[in-house]
Formats: sequence, structure tokens, C-alpha cells
Amino acid sequence: MTVVDAPKRTRSGGRTLALGLAGGVLAVIAFAAVAPGLLATHDPLVTDVRAALQPPSAAHWFGTDQSGRDVYSRVVYGTGRSVGTGLLATALAFVVGIVAGSLAAVSPRIVDAAAMRVVDVLLAFPEFLVALLVVAVLGPGPVNVAVAVTIAAIPVYIRLARAQTRTLAAAEHVEAARIVGVSAVVVHIRHVLPGVLGAVSVLATIGIGTSILAAAGLSFLGLGPTEPTPEWGLMLSAGRNLLLQAPWVAVFPGLAITTTVISVSVIGRILRAGAEERGA
Repeated sequence: MTVVDAPKRTRSGGRTLALGLAGGVLAVIAFAAVAPGLLATHDPLVTDVRAALQPPSAAHWFGTDQSGRDVYSRVVYGTGRSVGTGLLATALAFVVGIVAGSLAAVSPRIVDAAAMRVVDVLLAFPEFLVALLVVAVLGPGPVNVAVAVTIAAIPVYIRLARAQTRTLAAAEHVEAARIVGVSAVVVHIRHVLPGVLGAVSVLATIGIGTSILAAAGLSFLGLGPTEPTPEWGLMLSAGRNLLLQAPWVAVFPGLAITTTVISVSVIGRILRAGAEERGA
């Protein structure tokens, strides 16, 4: 092994370890989202005022909240709703972004310019602020939160899809396909769209964490699901006034959000770094 290869091997080993840890965490989260009943120890909705605000113990691993509900079970059952909103918003933004970005790239210049100015205006604001404004217009509720997070995430996918479409459309092999008489639709599907999908997919992996965080933030503000629904942002909001008396009520939902977002971001950044190295 040469001196030049050593940093590469070290970097590769670090990425493999980080990818394994993040993947393991997400595997547990995915299992909790799909089959919460197999991991939960209590009914997340059952209250017991006599057991209110008990600290973590063998009976209640994450303690109990102000209504005596098991915090661990509520965190487990909240996984599907919290993560599901982020996944749904990202998937919808991914599809809309690719379609809109590709159309903008092949549209007349005036249409393309107008569309990009709208995108630029939206990108000038943080995604959470855009989502907050959308919820303010649509009204609170879990469905409106999902719609708001989707709308807030769409502009960045449009921008990247447009850029990738224009770049790939000018590639030599695409020009060659046009010269031999292949139709524009077939050229786009066979030679342009796969590259666009690859680039935007990497961005979407990172975007899942952002969408989960935005949805939890809106729920924290009371704009999403309502009590007694187990949802991470709502649970965090319910425990914010108990940080001195019973910190576990807010700490464990907060850790669930943080761990999920970090794990998704780690995987997304590793994928993006790998894509950049392959393109270099």
C-alpha cells in the first residue's frame, strides 16, 4: 500500500463504519414504523394518573408522561407517523421536482426563466419557513402538514433536475442519438432521465431528514396531529414545560428525531461523496 493510498483506505473504512451504524439505526426505526406492536411494551394511549411522571425504570423504560402513558411505547408508535410524513413528502417532492425540472429545461426560454425565478424566490427562504406559511394558509392538521412539507421541498428538486437535464441533454452520446434519428422522447427516457434520477435520488436521501425535521417542527408548534396521537414533535412539545421536573418526557422523543435525522443525513452524504468521486 502506497502513502497516497493510505488516506483513501482510511476514508473508505470510516465511511463503511458510519454507513453500517446509520444503516443499523434506520433498520430499527423502519421495523418500529412497520411493526410497532412487536417492540412496544404498553398501549400508547392508555392513561394512568397514578403512574404519572415516573422516571425510567424496568416497568417503563423511558418513564411516563403527565398522563401516566408509557413514553417508550409512544415513541415507538410515533415512528410510523413521524418518519412516514417525511418519506411521503420527500417522495412527492421528488416526483414533482423531476417532472417540473425536466419540463423547464426543455421549455422555451421565457417559460424556463419564469419558472426558475419562482424557484429562486422559494429557495431564498428556509424550507421550514415556507412550510409554516403554507400551513398558515391551509390550516393545521396532519394532512396539511404533509402538503406543506412537500411544497417546501419541491424547489430544490426542480433546480437540480433542471440542471441535470440541461447538462445531460448536451452530452455527446445524447447528441449522437438525436443525429441517428431517435425521437426526443426516447432520447430523454433512455439517456437523460436515468442520470437525472441518480442525481436527484442522492439529494432526496438527505432531504428525508430535512422533511422529518420540518414535520416534527410543525407538530411541535401545534399545527399537526393533536393529543393523544403519538407523534415525536407533539410529544416534544408536551414535555417542554417539564424539562426540570421530568426531562425524560421530552428528551426521548427529541433523541428519536435527532438520531433519525442524523442517520439519514449520514447515509445521504456518503452517497453524495461517492457520486462526486465517481464523477471526478
